[in-house]
Amino acid sequence: MDAKLHPASTVTNIKSLIPITLEMDSGLYASWSELFRLHCRVFQMIQHLSPKPEAESSSSKATEKDKDTTTKPVDDSWDRLDAIVLLWIYATISSDLLHTILKPNATAHGAWVALENIFHDNKSSRAIHLLHKFSNTRLSGFPNVSAYCQQLKVLSDQLASAGSPVYNQSLVLQLISGLNEQYEGIATILQNQDPLPSFYDARSKLIMVESRKAEKALQASQTVATALTANSTRSADNSNGPGDYRTDGQYGGQGRGRGSRGRGRGGNCWGRGRGNQNNNAWQHQQWNTPLPWASQSWSTPPPWASQQWAAQAQQPWAAHPQQ
Repeated sequence: MDAKLHPASTVTNIKSLIPITLEMDSGLYASWSELFRLHCRVFQMIQHLSPKPEAESSSSKATEKDKDTTTKPVDDSWDRLDAIVLLWIYATISSDLLHTILKPNATAHGAWVALENIFHDNKSSRAIHLLHKFSNTRLSGFPNVSAYCQQLKVLSDQLASAGSPVYNQSLVLQLISGLNEQYEGIATILQNQDPLPSFYDARSKLIMVESRKAEKALQASQTVATALTANSTRSADNSNGPGDYRTDGQYGGQGRGRGSRGRGRGGNCWGRGRGNQNNNAWQHQQWNTPLPWASQSWSTPPPWASQQWAAQAQQPWAAHPQQ
């Protein structure tokens, strides 16, 4: 009967299961190592992250004759599966780390320990550096609340790996203290809760507040755009009102216009009466013609002068009807 196929042999792309690529300065060793352990448990390979177990010694040994008759092929399944885990490690780390830990006849446990030593050396110095970054993390340095919370969580995991774990209370207090004035209301609510909410609960509430702020900003921008469109339409309608040029080339439309002297009807006729540009030209010529009595020197116009003036003024209107 054929041996049962091991689950680890079915993995074709380890990067699809462990999406994190471990790098020297990324600070993601805690996340990478946890994902890698979980992956090994699922595929029954967790024992390969520990030293290889020694072969069990038998209390009763067979004779030389029995050994010759009962000898079996050496079982190399452990070494083959260990090589699979070692390839998983090599495929999920950067090229710099690969060349650092790569050596002949390496085992999965040896590569695992080498990476742990690289990221856990000088724990005190690393803890001080990480704690400084953690304490100075602010929302203003990130595009949104989600990225801000993610950075705090990564730093807390790194501090835990360096032997200085950050507990929930310290994590939530740092989350609140790093908020800006736009989140002052929700910050006051969170810090007055006793006991403090969990980190993920506080993160969820902050994201909800951020979403409401984004919706209000969108509605305000839409209102401003609608008002600008309405003003533009109103300005266009007013530009075609009385006093402007019409489509037929006339000015002023068919309405009453106020001239320089009283009210009048028509086009460019200023003053009283009906007429157009021809009437204006005629009036200019007619009124510039001196009346018969104007050449005489009168210190005071005679009584009949006002009557003759009125008669002279009304004759041209009768002789020149409106065009």
